[in-house]
Amino acid sequence: MENTEHVLVTGGSGFIAGHLILQLLDAGHRVRATIRSLDRESAVREVLADAGTTAGDRLEFVAADLTDDAGWAAAVADIDVVHHVASPVMPGHVEDEDAVIRPAREGTLRVLRAARDAGVRRVVLTSAFHAVSWGHPHTDHVFTEADWTVLDGPGVDAYGKSKTLAERAAWAFAESEVGAPELVTILPVAVMGPAMGHGVSGANHILQSMLNGAMPATPRLFIPVVDVRDVAAAHVTATTLPEAAGQRFLLSNGPALEMAEIAATLREHLADDAEAVPTQTLPDDVVRAAAETQPQFRAMVPDLGYAKRTSNERARTVLGWTPRDPHEAIVAAARSLLEKGLTTR
Repeated sequence: MENTEHVLVTGGSGFIAGHLILQLLDAGHRVRATIRSLDRESAVREVLADAGTTAGDRLEFVAADLTDDAGWAAAVADIDVVHHVASPVMPGHVEDEDAVIRPAREGTLRVLRAARDAGVRRVVLTSAFHAVSWGHPHTDHVFTEADWTVLDGPGVDAYGKSKTLAERAAWAFAESEVGAPELVTILPVAVMGPAMGHGVSGANHILQSMLNGAMPATPRLFIPVVDVRDVAAAHVTATTLPEAAGQRFLLSNGPALEMAEIAATLREHLADDAEAVPTQTLPDDVVRAAAETQPQFRAMVPDLGYAKRTSNERARTVLGWTPRDPHEAIVAAARSLLEKGLTTR
């Protein structure tokens, strides 16, 4: 096929990475993926095969870890484009913030150095909305790629810091290092969509908690949702599009959805399978009271009742990106969780 590349995807066993691998292969690219241990290769191949790929010899795996230099030179050898997707995902309260921040930032720089040394043309970094909109005052501001999270602002957790610091480090590297590859960063809002394998990743955890009764009532939080398949599609376009170089792309789709609306969507489309989905809203004062003693509630308090506004104009105009309706992502994710038996507590 024309305009195909040899592409490395880091964190090949992950949620976004799995969908990305599928779409890269469908587009005719050759794909190499990193996993922490080659002992996992057969399991990852099984997941991809179950999702419909017929990769053949166009897909290979190598062992590499974000915390170690070993393996990265081999991983990037003869690679044209790197999609750096791997990063610790630990939203909310964590006891040791460095356990999230260090591997994200240092791992990103490790990948970029290896890519530079190997003559890789482009690195597409999977960042996040967490690097854009956290820690800001509540206004009617529309968040775009020009915005950055305020690290010492209210509600910024370790995960938000890790994504912000990792992306800033990547841009500093791209701008200062001789021979650095072109850099593109992709910043999705909360990612939902069909599960890969038997793990629950991204914002699908929210749906799992609703479906299995672990969330008896919904806090008054607003979640901007994007489909994982559309996130992967933006990455695929960014693989080859010349105009994408040197740009950030915020991937959002419409207004943020109140969690009560997400629950209502599940009840509307899943009938009896949604029996445990909450119908009540948790009062703000109850969340604030719980936050005094329970760390998992603490991160909710700054954004209670606040719906962040976003623009996806750059992704639409430059990448030609046309995302699905967020409700489609919610329903597809929920149905896949049910089909795979991932809604038990």
